[in-house]
Amino acid sequence: MTDYGVGIGWRPEIAGFVAGLPGLRFAEVVAESIHDHDDLPPGLAELRARGVAIVPHGVRLSLGGAEPVEPDRVRHLARAAERLAAPLVSEHIAFVRAGGVEAGHLLPIPRSREAVDAIVANVERTQAELSVPIALEPIAAVFDWPDNELDEGDFLTEILDRTGALLLLDVANVYANALNRGDDPAALFDRIPLERIAYVHVAGGAEHDGIYHDTHTDTVPPAVYDLVADLCARHRPPALMLERDGHYPPADDLRAELDAIAKSSGYPAVT
Repeated sequence: MTDYGVGIGWRPEIAGFVAGLPGLRFAEVVAESIHDHDDLPPGLAELRARGVAIVPHGVRLSLGGAEPVEPDRVRHLARAAERLAAPLVSEHIAFVRAGGVEAGHLLPIPRSREAVDAIVANVERTQAELSVPIALEPIAAVFDWPDNELDEGDFLTEILDRTGALLLLDVANVYANALNRGDDPAALFDRIPLERIAYVHVAGGAEHDGIYHDTHTDTVPPAVYDLVADLCARHRPPALMLERDGHYPPADDLRAELDAIAKSSGYPAVT
């Protein structure tokens, strides 16, 4: 994905805006919004016809759950990749259900050896059904489980090494976690295999009651652009993607965020 430049998360609400980006080379779509027995949404079909690469991004597999991933959900992700002729798929290092109860949110898992084993097993079950690579995204978490056995760098590196998976690095998540923990966000870049990055999310957030939340509905803060520039200075710039999931601003504001990502990375503008 290193040759794909700056992309955007495709959402029905901004499909017209995305279709009008002349330099767009890749986009991401929530995998669960692709329904098996329906045609592709017109906006996505048009992007594919233009040669824009589209990555299905799963949010419901629960790779970090103690229970095995549900086969039907894995098959759906695999079919979405095939229908979109996707270069890869992505999912989260998180759990969303336990004991049949749906949380409705991406929840952090403890950084323990046992949790690593569970994630590795679920990723391998998923990889067995996929015809393309999978990239794993560490989430933003407003809390850490007590008595973690591994720090975040070792935790992620072990999962990637044992599965052979790629990394979807969300710099907004990195920023949120570091801010909430009182850490240096760029320090994580020294602890993880940057060469495994498939692509990068860039998103906005907001602070509430002393906790920074990765909202995907707020403007990208300057500190996140600084992290993008830092990352790109350390390693060949990966594909970078603006992720927005609601409270969509005027088109000019979206263009400004895409242009700022391009400026931070040295990529040409897509607008």
